[in-house]
Amino acid sequence: MTSQPLELGAHVDQSDPVAAAQARDAQIVQHFIGDPQAWKGQKLDYPSGPAALKEAAEQAGIGLYVHAPYVINVASTNNRIRIPSRKLLQQQVTAAAEIGARGLIVHGGHVGAGEDPLVGYENWYKAIGGLRLDCPILIENTAGGANAMARTVESIELLWQAVSAASGAEQVGFCLDTCHAHASGEELDGLVGRIRAITGRIDLVHANDSRDPQGSGADRHARLGRGQADPEFIMQVITEAGAPVIIETHGSLDDQIADLNWIRARL
Repeated sequence: MTSQPLELGAHVDQSDPVAAAQARDAQIVQHFIGDPQAWKGQKLDYPSGPAALKEAAEQAGIGLYVHAPYVINVASTNNRIRIPSRKLLQQQVTAAAEIGARGLIVHGGHVGAGEDPLVGYENWYKAIGGLRLDCPILIENTAGGANAMARTVESIELLWQAVSAASGAEQVGFCLDTCHAHASGEELDGLVGRIRAITGRIDLVHANDSRDPQGSGADRHARLGRGQADPEFIMQVITEAGAPVIIETHGSLDDQIADLNWIRARL
């Protein structure tokens, strides 16, 4: 465990992240900028604008994280996906920087069936080198896909070799999702050490239980203690990582408070 209290928070609506953090007694929050399923119209849904959100968060002492749209896949060999993905990723980095976000979380992406994953890692290398990283990006491990760039520890190692060689690599971090790791087939026991041996860092933990069995490949979060991931090892990841923790569990405000309290009671 860390010597200082862990920062805890939740994924919340972008309309007022600061108020949402305060309602959950949270030190940090994560939110989208725009529609997570869309390529266009990526504008912050905060009535007073990005500068006002940055000021409000700073005054309240709330740390902000932004989750990039799910459609982004900079690893793709398809120009119609890869090129718009790079453009949208840059737009999101810029927008996250405008609100003073600590980081922009982005999924590792994938290549198509039968394609060489090494091409995907090369595309990540090119993408990092072409970004203006005014805000750090945190690459997140993913739950499924035979050709995913960040599903297994072995694939994360290949990805990290690629991004570490790129210009701007010092602005690239790692986000570890417990549900995704469980669903990917990785053992949560000892996972932090295996990841840190590769990346040298874990910048954020997504603490989620999993609806489905280990190795299912299904990205379906469950509330903490109510899914099929071992709760002891979820807590092991949280304590050993010593990084800020965001829950992405669904439900009401009371549900999220209960999940945050589930962690607090075990720290």
